[in-house]
Formats: sequence, C-alpha cells, structure tokens
Amino acid sequence: MIYEIRIYEASEGRADAMRQRFIAEVVPRLPGHGIELLGVFTAPEEDGRLTYLTRFSSEDARKQAWASFGADPDWKAVKAASEVNGPLLKAQTVNVLSPAAAGLLLG
Repeated sequence: MIYEIRIYEASEGRADAMRQRFIAEVVPRLPGHGIELLGVFTAPEEDGRLTYLTRFSSEDARKQAWASFGADPDWKAVKAASEVNGPLLKAQTVNVLSPAAAGLLLG
C-alpha cells in the first residue's frame, strides 16, 4: 500500500472557501477516481491549512488516480468557478509514504 499526505495552504483570506470546496466538491469525487480518503485534519494554530491522508494499492494506482481526478471535466468546472476571484490555494505539499514494516501498521 502507498499512503499520501497532502497539505493545502490557503491563499490569504481564503481558508474557509478552500475547506468548503474540499468537503463539498473534492471529497465526494475521490472514490470515483480510485482515491481512498482516510482522514481530513485541521489544526487550530494553523487555520489556513488543511491536511488529508489517502491510500492507494500501488504507486501506479496513485499516479493514475490523480491523473484521472485532474482530468475530470466536472472538477475542472468547479475549480474554475470557485477561483473567479483568485486561487484558493497558495501552496500544496505532497508526501508519498510506503510502509517500512507492514507488520507494524495498526488497523
């Protein structure tokens, strides 16, 4: 299994809009593209950030899933409509993780 942690940092003043778009528009689309969402997190001291964890069967599956998501015409339309006043994201960090010792995984 391949795990991925993504951290989104909102553009100035756009944190609420970023989170709302993620919950309303991104989360429902993920399964249709083969992206298993394991959790979504915020930290009170980092109001402009959203962190989420996903899981894939392989690195190839991860690459294909994100390519499929990015090419989705409905997602492209939602993204464009939500960014008429500028981008919601200032920065994005992606960390891809492979288990070092599968027997140590919980759950």
